[in-house]
Amino acid sequence: MVNLSSQVVSSGQASIRFNNKKANVLKPSELNQTINDGKSEPSKAPEIELININVDTTKVLIWNENKINLEGRLNSNKQKTILLLNNNELKVNAAGFFNIAHYLIPGINNICIKAISENGLGSNISFKVDYHPMVAEVAPLVDGKYYALLIGINNYRDPLIIELNRPIQDAELFYSIITSRYTFQKENIKLLRNATIAEIVDALDYFAKIVSPIDNFLIFYAGHGVWDAASEIGYWLPSDATKNSKLAWFRNSTLRDYLREIKSRHTLLISDACFGGSILKTRSVFMDASVAINKLYSLPSRKAMTSGTLSEVPDQSVFLKYLTDRLQNNLEKYLSSEQLFSNFRMAVINNSSAVPQFGVIQDVGDEGGDFIFILKDQ
Repeated sequence: MVNLSSQVVSSGQASIRFNNKKANVLKPSELNQTINDGKSEPSKAPEIELININVDTTKVLIWNENKINLEGRLNSNKQKTILLLNNNELKVNAAGFFNIAHYLIPGINNICIKAISENGLGSNISFKVDYHPMVAEVAPLVDGKYYALLIGINNYRDPLIIELNRPIQDAELFYSIITSRYTFQKENIKLLRNATIAEIVDALDYFAKIVSPIDNFLIFYAGHGVWDAASEIGYWLPSDATKNSKLAWFRNSTLRDYLREIKSRHTLLISDACFGGSILKTRSVFMDASVAINKLYSLPSRKAMTSGTLSEVPDQSVFLKYLTDRLQNNLEKYLSSEQLFSNFRMAVINNSSAVPQFGVIQDVGDEGGDFIFILKDQ
């Protein structure tokens, strides 16, 4: 709506009358028709030209960087014109040139550069960009061995401790997945069923002797866990634990000591036990999947993912269901533990009362890297 004094604009037989009140502005097509009937120069739509990339609007542009630079020129055809990128205004210099770095998300990105002049005429360039993060595949990712200690405990000698049905089955499934699909050799894995505290300690002593600073070490635990609120100490319960004595309870602090002693490049703890979250400090898991895998691999890490915080988790583990499903169906050559966790976290929350956790194991040498699962060559 505009305020105009009473006047008549005539061209041939067509005319537009405005009174001294507010009047509707004619559509650009109607205004152009009126002007074209006379001798006036018709208004031209602004023109956009991309000068750094060739765009075929009928095809998807494949891209492997997390941003795309858009350089071009706007010809406004002597009209006041605004330039928009996905409805956000772009800066254009006096000569009509523009240059912007547009950041992408993995997958299909819709890009529309639109110019709209003061008389309502417009033009646009629209196309799709398919962004797939580029991951460098270099030798350092395979220079160390992959070791693993897998523990599943169903049965307890003390009748006061409730027996479980699934931990051993879950540990065996996890063993099958990492040895069949990933670069874990069977001779570098210990699978303990209904382990006693002595067997757990012996296994950790063994790995402390053979794991080197270029190797990777994974610990998987499924069984009972206990949180002592008074002392703020978490425990795993080996098969010889008793309810009324902590003598055979395995402390989280003892586990930390072993993780400090085992000099791997990367250590990952996966714990499906009540109160498993007490061992770590959580942090955000929303990361850009384009983070360089080589950088994550080069820095030491001590990470953990657990099925819950300081609450009990069910015997039928939704956490392990989705964890193993994502590992089984993963198609990425290199998969960081943080990416893995973010892939199934919401599925666990949406299908159970548990809130799984991911984070750094404190004070055992984490320097910001990550454990990388590497698919075997098929």
